[in-house]
Formats: sequence, structure tokens, C-alpha cells
Amino acid sequence: MLLSLKNITKGFGPPGDPSHRSVLENLSLEAEEGERIAILGPSGSGKTTLLNIIGGLDYPDSGSVRFREKEITAFSAAEMDRYRNRQIGFVFQFHHLLPQCTLRENVLVPALVDPAGRKEKRDRAESLMKRVGIWEYRDKLPGKLSGGECQRAAVVRAMINAPSMLLADEPTGALDRGNVETMAELLLELNRVDGLTLLLVTHSVELAGRMGKIFELKNGSLHKT
Repeated sequence: MLLSLKNITKGFGPPGDPSHRSVLENLSLEAEEGERIAILGPSGSGKTTLLNIIGGLDYPDSGSVRFREKEITAFSAAEMDRYRNRQIGFVFQFHHLLPQCTLRENVLVPALVDPAGRKEKRDRAESLMKRVGIWEYRDKLPGKLSGGECQRAAVVRAMINAPSMLLADEPTGALDRGNVETMAELLLELNRVDGLTLLLVTHSVELAGRMGKIFELKNGSLHKT
């Protein structure tokens, strides 16, 4: 088992206070190596919160999050940094590329923590950028490129350290229809060819339908569709 969440509860605001808002309630989820999982749900249902907990960007109030049988909520700060950097890739609705850096510099940002592997990561960046069709733009700034090209660069950035799992938060939400299809094909190829475990949240029923499993997040818990 790659990932196992059991009885995850998460809320915001002081418990018992009128401002407290419960988001996740006794939520459980399992993901095997190489699975494709989509999570549907309306805005505010807790989809991003769930991804943040899986990726170690946030902690549940209670419950267990195990990655390859290790409880990540018990990780030290250094262990959590290594987990996020080496095991998890993040892709968001907006690419969040650094505007002052070239495309190649942007995709190499996650590799900066490992100076010893710099040449290997540069070679990997070249290979991935060629694979997704943006190598010719490697020395351009994000502001000179289309949203679809920048989003492909964001996927390469997420893949630069060869993670085991890609967490994608509305990865096609800011793209036009043509680029939605390009992004969907890219994610599916990474899953199929590289064996990458893919977990994405989306409003797109069409994109979700191309995943192996589909869940709906409602009333704080996941329901298989």
C-alpha cells in the first residue's frame, strides 16, 4: 500500500467556538502504487485541505496518514521536508512559476536542495521538457509563454525529483479546452509510462472519468462513485 488515510478529521477555528468549521470527518482513503484517483466535490468541500494533508503541508486534527507504512504525522520537520521534496509532486490550478526565472530555472527549483545531484537533475529537466514539448522555450520567462506552456512546466517541476505520487489540485482549471486535453494526456502518460500514482481533485467530470477510481467528497467524507 502506497498511501493509507484512516479516520481523518480536520476543522478550522477553535473547537466549540461558533466560528469553528468542520471540513473533514472520519475520512478514509487508500491508494496503491500506480493508481489514478480523482476526487470531485464543490468549492469549499475540503478537497484542497485533503491534498495538503496528504502532501504534508497541513496536519489533521486526528486520524492516521501512512505513506509506505510510515506515519507521516509523526515525522520531524527534516523528515517532512524530505518526504515533500522526494516523494510528492504538487501541481496547482495556477502554475506559480517564478516570473523572474526562465522556464528551465523554474523546473529546477525543487532540485536546489540536492547540490550533489545537480547534473543528473539538469539532464532530467532536459529530458522531461523535451517530452512535454517545451524544451524550445527553456530560456524564456513565464510571462512570454501561454498558460498551457507554463502549466506543462509546472508538471515538469513537480516531476524533477522523480516523486512516487503526484497531487494535482484543479490542474486544468485555468486552461482552455485544447490545453485541458493536452494536460489530461500528459498526466495519463506519466501514470502509464512512469508508474506515477496520480491523485487529483477537479470539477471536471470528464477529466475524472479518465481516472481509475472516482470519489466524491461531501459532508466531510469520501464516497466512491
